[in-house]
Amino acid sequence: MFPVADDNPTLRTPVMTLAILLVTWGVWFFVQGAGSPLPLAVSVCDLGFVPGEISRQAPLGLGVPLGRFGDQALACVVDDQPINWLTPVLSIFLHGSWGHLIGNSLYLWVFGNNVEDSMGRLRFLAFYLLTGVIAAAAHLAVDPQSPVPTVGASGAISGIMGAYLVMYPRVRVRTYIPPIFLIRFPAWAVLILWFGSQVVAGLPELSPLRREISGGVAVWAHVGGFVAGVLLARIFENPELVRRRRTVSDAKVVWS
Repeated sequence: MFPVADDNPTLRTPVMTLAILLVTWGVWFFVQGAGSPLPLAVSVCDLGFVPGEISRQAPLGLGVPLGRFGDQALACVVDDQPINWLTPVLSIFLHGSWGHLIGNSLYLWVFGNNVEDSMGRLRFLAFYLLTGVIAAAAHLAVDPQSPVPTVGASGAISGIMGAYLVMYPRVRVRTYIPPIFLIRFPAWAVLILWFGSQVVAGLPELSPLRREISGGVAVWAHVGGFVAGVLLARIFENPELVRRRRTVSDAKVVWS
């Protein structure tokens, strides 16, 4: 299931959502080389979030193979650089592939513009970064020894999805179901189904006998970000902006 749009117009231009998308795509092109192997590897290794570097539970010098570039083998090496403490934020703006970037951008646009409309631009930015950091903390808590770098806005976007569930549970979301179906579901159904799939996918990671299972995705970062979004949504929303949205919505109901 892929949400592609919602029936929930905004009252103001989602400037901060657009700015985050612009920065994220700018990083992809100018820092990560639009996915070129060497700059992509360097950016992920140097700026990606590595739980074992923050917890100091991954051995220094441990290498994580990344494949080959020409006749050279690439690997991320665990280090203790000061910039590691900034990676929970920096990694939010990095991605691992075109598909990763496009998918996150779609989810951010579909759900982010309305959440921004109820929070205001600066509150939305603070919320986005905070839920992204909380998502990283959840990943750290589940797998503190991991030497594998994690990148992507999924944790922060999960926070936005959690806030959307609180703010607009009954809004219809147009959802693409491969190969050809486009169906309008209520937001609560789409979001709860997505959240449940993340929990189910992450359960094997909690087994003490199979700690290495992750499927290549930090699903507990998604879970942590989503829960944070649900809990923080009402704290970050702007009452005046919410009142304006309700006023406009009530007026449309009267005129219809």
